[in-house]
Amino acid sequence: MALVVVPRAPGAASTNLTEACKDGTDQVRLRLTVTGVNKAEGLITITVYPSDPSRFLSPGGKLARLRVPAQAPITTACLAVPADQAGVLAIAVYHDANGDHDFNRTMLGMPAEGYGFSNDAPTTFGLPSFDSARFNALAGDTSLTIPMHY
Repeated sequence: MALVVVPRAPGAASTNLTEACKDGTDQVRLRLTVTGVNKAEGLITITVYPSDPSRFLSPGGKLARLRVPAQAPITTACLAVPADQAGVLAIAVYHDANGDHDFNRTMLGMPAEGYGFSNDAPTTFGLPSFDSARFNALAGDTSLTIPMHY
């Protein structure tokens, strides 16, 4: 199963979206707004996880991963998901500022790049739970705003 990503400029009207995110009953359209992006360098990596909590943030557990050019302070994208994937999903994003396709950490294991989760799931005491990041995505549009944390 593949997702299609359509990057949009901040403030762009939805009429500028390509076929992948136009109205249609056979797909789920995830319209993402990632806020607080600190610089327009590198990529915003968007990872979508299915409804199975054991797959959330685990190696090989993703439904799909997409990378779009970072735009500051807001990066937007639209992902079209086939209708058979509708239901409970979760999303993790990170700002791959150096474009190495890796979520970099400091020598102490702390994040060296910005990150965020659907529902702005808390990370105060480590990684968030699937339940704190989950959301319902039904056929048609689902709009999400995910704040970036640095």
